[in-house]
Amino acid sequence: MTEPLFPARIVAIELAAEDILSFTLHPLDAALPDGIDPGSHIDVHLPNGMMRSYSLSNGYDQRLGFRLTVARDANSRGGSTYMHDKLRVGQIIDISKPRNNFKLAEDAAMSVFFAGGIGVTPFLPMIARLNQVGKPWRLYYCTRNEERAALVNEIRQLEADGVGQFISHYDDRDGLFDLKGTLAALSGDTHVYCCGPKGMLDAFRAGAQVSGLGSDRVHFEYFNADVESATEGGFVVVLNQSGAEIRINPGQTILQALTEHGVNVPFSCEEGICGACETRVIEGVPDHRDMILSDEEKRQSKTMMVCCSGSKSDRLVLDL
Repeated sequence: MTEPLFPARIVAIELAAEDILSFTLHPLDAALPDGIDPGSHIDVHLPNGMMRSYSLSNGYDQRLGFRLTVARDANSRGGSTYMHDKLRVGQIIDISKPRNNFKLAEDAAMSVFFAGGIGVTPFLPMIARLNQVGKPWRLYYCTRNEERAALVNEIRQLEADGVGQFISHYDDRDGLFDLKGTLAALSGDTHVYCCGPKGMLDAFRAGAQVSGLGSDRVHFEYFNADVESATEGGFVVVLNQSGAEIRINPGQTILQALTEHGVNVPFSCEEGICGACETRVIEGVPDHRDMILSDEEKRQSKTMMVCCSGSKSDRLVLDL
């Protein structure tokens, strides 16, 4: 089953930077929370049938609705272009409840954020929260040029209000950012976060691995999946709650097979980036293909995303 959707009205659309718009949505259903958990995102179901996940970019204004800050990307699958060209103030669209796969460790001695372009969006509510609890932070914000840097005035205000440091890096002016060197210079008790394009995230994960930072202090979020879903099949999924056994045939994902057999599993993106279908693993060895779980979480294999991941064992017992 797809996850429940809730109507929300677009109450403001503002220019945040060159080719970047901020959309403020007011939920019309009391079932949605008042306020947000820093790092959260929502799924937006557009009138043309597309579904896209966007981080909430609220700063201090966390009780004034949900704000999404979206860069127009002509090379994307079309969601951002549709939002820029078609959505209007007053329009009602369907959204999911906020979901958080990018949790803030607000008790960290030091928090350092690396943002690539529009990847800065989840960091505003995180920084606002750190200011509220009096914790230090540093933000490295990398964009092509100053014109493409969104929400800079808000970030500067957050810097003025807390124990933080905002460092902008414009490629056209400053050249290539030394991500590996910056990570290596951090103290071992620092929590580090990265959100941005795939190349930056891959470099961040590689740099963090050799920097001496523990895996529990390294946090990241991808824009979209770049790994193909597991459709090799040839194994059996056992539903622990009923004992039913479902064979996953070649060409199927686990989610597709479960749905065909009438098993209700919440899902949304079907790409392993939203977390809606996360399911507890009781027995077996998953073949993880998602972009959410950390390397350590994948080694532990306590949960998996059934929309895209498969099985390395002949039998997989799930808490369903």
